[in-house]
Amino acid sequence: MKPEFWRMPAPDSAALAQLAQKTAVLAERLQAVAERFPNAVFASSLAAEDAIITDQIAALKLPLRVITLNTGKLNPETEALIGETRRRYPELAFDVYEPLAEDAAEFEREYGAAAMYESVELRKRCCHIRKIEPLNRALADASAWLTGQRRSQSVTRSDLNLEETDGARGIAKFNPIFDWEDDDVWTYVQTHQVPMNALYQQGYPSIGCEPCTRPVKVGEDIRAGRWWWEQKDSKECGLHK
Repeated sequence: MKPEFWRMPAPDSAALAQLAQKTAVLAERLQAVAERFPNAVFASSLAAEDAIITDQIAALKLPLRVITLNTGKLNPETEALIGETRRRYPELAFDVYEPLAEDAAEFEREYGAAAMYESVELRKRCCHIRKIEPLNRALADASAWLTGQRRSQSVTRSDLNLEETDGARGIAKFNPIFDWEDDDVWTYVQTHQVPMNALYQQGYPSIGCEPCTRPVKVGEDIRAGRWWWEQKDSKECGLHK
């Protein structure tokens, strides 16, 4: 029997009723960050949460710079979303960072293109080359940065706060949508018709690099498709620490 995969939830009536208030609070948070840190950077993973924040930064005409990472291992649907986002928000400062080509090539020469499946250490080394090092470059001159992380995404993020300190980089870090629930996210993106990854229509509730992401079956945790061959306690890459 063919498995049934996750489907994007339809807009929720309860979430819709409180969406205007939630959006107003989000706008206040973003404006406050922009006032305190006008050179802050929003690191978008191109997920639904990040699409909401991008949409609000554009609507509010904030000076926040938006960046994303093209790891060189993205699905075609994700790469297409980069272009779609640029077309939707031409007024945004929207920059794409890529891994250092020689570092990525050397890793694959030494360990192979499928090295991420061999050990957590090699997978994390690949993540460092393709995600963390480019992100470090993107944040080099930033006094603060923002993410689209939410508490309800996974148990490893249950203690997220609006404002934190990125100890590794010595700058402030903000999670302006940290207290939004799933229904809030899906209701916003569909009622505002923001650019969305086509993989959401193919059973992917959480999307990363193509080799490390698979569709999720109904009943599975929404992040079960990320690094699915690993134990739960290893399923982070350090990108947002």
